[in-house]
Amino acid sequence: MSSTQNSCVLPENMLMEILSWLPLKEVVQLRCVSKAWNHLVSDPAFVKLHFQRSPKNTHLLLTFVDTADDGAQDRNYAVICPIQDLLDNPSSTLETLHRNNRPFNRSYTVLGVCNGLVCLQDSSTEEVFSEYWFRIWNPAIRAMSKDSPHIRFRNSDYKDVSWFRFGFGYDEWSDTYQVVFLDNNKNESQTLEVRVWSLGDTCWRNTLTCDPVSTGYAYGSPRTFGIFVSATLNWLAFPKFYLDNSDGVKMNQLEIFSYHLKDETCRYFPMPDGILEVYVYGPEIEVLKGCLCLFHHYEYNLIIWLKREFNDEKSWSKLLTFSYQEYVNDEFPLELSIIWEDDEVLLLANTCIFKPRFLWYNTRYNRVDGDERYENDKWYLFSHEYAHSLVSPCMN
Repeated sequence: MSSTQNSCVLPENMLMEILSWLPLKEVVQLRCVSKAWNHLVSDPAFVKLHFQRSPKNTHLLLTFVDTADDGAQDRNYAVICPIQDLLDNPSSTLETLHRNNRPFNRSYTVLGVCNGLVCLQDSSTEEVFSEYWFRIWNPAIRAMSKDSPHIRFRNSDYKDVSWFRFGFGYDEWSDTYQVVFLDNNKNESQTLEVRVWSLGDTCWRNTLTCDPVSTGYAYGSPRTFGIFVSATLNWLAFPKFYLDNSDGVKMNQLEIFSYHLKDETCRYFPMPDGILEVYVYGPEIEVLKGCLCLFHHYEYNLIIWLKREFNDEKSWSKLLTFSYQEYVNDEFPLELSIIWEDDEVLLLANTCIFKPRFLWYNTRYNRVDGDERYENDKWYLFSHEYAHSLVSPCMN
């Protein structure tokens, strides 16, 4: 009997089942075996199956700005970081990541992360006109899309740049990755136009026109992009009088403006029942454990709320109130951001100063279990939930 007769070729669906359990690095190497293997592991069905079975909550995407000692231009970084390394020793981990990774060759801003894809925002601002454009990047497979179509507008058309916002998300129904642009109150038109670019498209399309929403910049809030959760993009919304009277806004007057990617509709959510009627300082929304999270500051307290059921306005619950007054001084003011949270440990970082400071907060016993200062200059340290994937940002 010949060797050919003895050979056993597994059916493609069985091969996909077996290979879907392999680590991403090994699957990427299989692309080099043959055209047939490359075709198999690039198949959209396999890519989805592999992502479903890949470990979650093991890595973060950290972003930070490195200030140059020689006076050269600041350098922007976005690097994948093992969560456990960061929890065990954040300073040395951050230094290792800085040393072993190259910065972007442009001043990209990370707009969002979804299914292993990272949306990068770039811009050019001149005296009369400004332009924005985007790229989608998969750092795990080292692939990046071409530039999106540019958005170009006349600066004088907007009373304030805080009137327009961007966000990045995924519509599972159409299997598309989308950048959403809130074109807000152009020429004081008292309208909001929502425009969407989907990865692979050659133009932006208008999806919704409604009343304007003030997504104004609040003191102490460094991030203003949309937060993706439950098929929606979400922004903090301020009262319409906010830009003219920024000192008069209280936390209970804020709302959350939510845009649904599939339905192309919008709605508002109120603040949690029982939130303090205190003046706004440092409010932000984030994603924790797949849920929408709201946090703000009041008299040296960090107050965190979690919306456990996205569509239930009554599902807000207070996660914690952390008093950090003893960690504040004139040299290092505290502007805390959540880096990671699990069932017992909350890793916080002072994000908007030259030398980040890390605090380990034990949510079970309501105490600080660790305090570490990173001595090298880093600005705007933030984290994004991240999972490795084979999703390609390059459309054929």
